[in-house]
Amino acid sequence: MASVVLKNVSKIYPPAEWAKIRKKDQASDLNASPQLSEKGFAAVTDFSLEIRDKEFIVLVGPSGCGKSTTLRMIAGLEEISGGELYIDDRLVNEIEPKDRDVAMVFQNYALYPHMTVYNNIAFALKKRIRSKAEIDRKVREAAEILGITEYLDRKPKSLSGGQRQRVAIGRAIVRNPKVMLMDEPLSNLDAKLRNQMREELLTLRNRIDTTFVYVTHDQTEAMTLGDRIVIMKDGFIQQVGTPQEVFENPANTFVAGFIGTPQMNFFDASLERDGQRYTVRMGNFHADVGEEAARKLAFNNVTGGDIILGVRPESITETEDEVSFSARVGVLELMGSSVHIHLEHNGKKAIMVTQVLGENGKLKMDYKPGSIMRFRFAREAMYLFDRQTGKNLEV
Repeated sequence: MASVVLKNVSKIYPPAEWAKIRKKDQASDLNASPQLSEKGFAAVTDFSLEIRDKEFIVLVGPSGCGKSTTLRMIAGLEEISGGELYIDDRLVNEIEPKDRDVAMVFQNYALYPHMTVYNNIAFALKKRIRSKAEIDRKVREAAEILGITEYLDRKPKSLSGGQRQRVAIGRAIVRNPKVMLMDEPLSNLDAKLRNQMREELLTLRNRIDTTFVYVTHDQTEAMTLGDRIVIMKDGFIQQVGTPQEVFENPANTFVAGFIGTPQMNFFDASLERDGQRYTVRMGNFHADVGEEAARKLAFNNVTGGDIILGVRPESITETEDEVSFSARVGVLELMGSSVHIHLEHNGKKAIMVTQVLGENGKLKMDYKPGSIMRFRFAREAMYLFDRQTGKNLEV
């Protein structure tokens, strides 16, 4: 339907405007943010991204990172402070929201409580002066796609959260917009319903030809829904890539810690170089990095020194080898067939994930809180980050 291109887009709320926003939202962590200056609050800075036609892009990051503000600028609900925004090769910075041919689904559904489901979905079509026959056809087609035909005569108050969200989506898709914008549409649903709605969204995107821009703080949603995901922090893009790319090759410690459940473990370590050979050391544990990693480190002219060593919880294993590190076992979290084991090493916390389902289908728990055990990980499991900047040394 349409591509969306953002070139060096930024959003700065002037001090007076920002003060009004903060009065509504008392989150203290943003008051002390580096995004705040004499000019105001820089919600989004130098955001550049090309969203391809019919692509499903997910903006993800913690609260206050600028993802919803970016979405609202695409919609035209927020004025752009700087940069250019194109939809279908047309500059739309000064174009009214109603003339951008985009539809938006909000977190709180934003349904008209006095209208039936049918009239909620039909509202935008009536505003465009469509014929009654066309309106009826489009409403019923959308209701069938979303499985809400039986609720067309009901009002929103008699529907569940998931049903209300389907109505909100239906109201958007009947317009056949060039771009579908979704601002955390599943955040008000319980875990089971979120899983169901994720599956339905994947089915929906295959049935309608439009470009999706989806905002969430839930990295599971981002990883399962997005063709590509855009990870944001403090108004800046940290990394753009497919779910597999950002998981396997995180650009920095923020991305590495944000993507993955449980999040990646980080240890203080050192990196030594001997020609084309690199060795990681952490106490008694030491291991040469793999050939491919060593080639990337040499290409980036990495000389060695203090680093941050990243290891995903699934990659830590128990061992009796002398070349290992010791840690104290803390809390155990049973997660079905696996257990999350909280460890403490040199005063820092870490998590190990291991399977505890035995061959007989029974759980086998051999870990005791308070015990000291030895652990290691394969060299292929190591991520190396600069101690000062947090940048991935292999990227």
